[in-house]
Amino acid sequence: MIDGRDLLPPEPLELTLAALDQLTAGDELLLLLNRRPAPLFGILRRHGYVWDECVQGDGSFEVTIRKGAVGDQ
Repeated sequence: MIDGRDLLPPEPLELTLAALDQLTAGDELLLLLNRRPAPLFGILRRHGYVWDECVQGDGSFEVTIRKGAVGDQ
């Protein structure tokens, strides 16, 4: 899990990219952020990751990332 809510850009992105290098099949990475990480989504898509995002009651975002399987969009 990466809690980027109290971090300044680009630190949450840098930590996320480093953590993705360690992600194995079946693992998930949870991000907690104060804003929607739109630039991250293009990177994830290009590298075959899939994600779910959920806006929390306080306006923060939870993003769960995993390696995509064949056929995942």
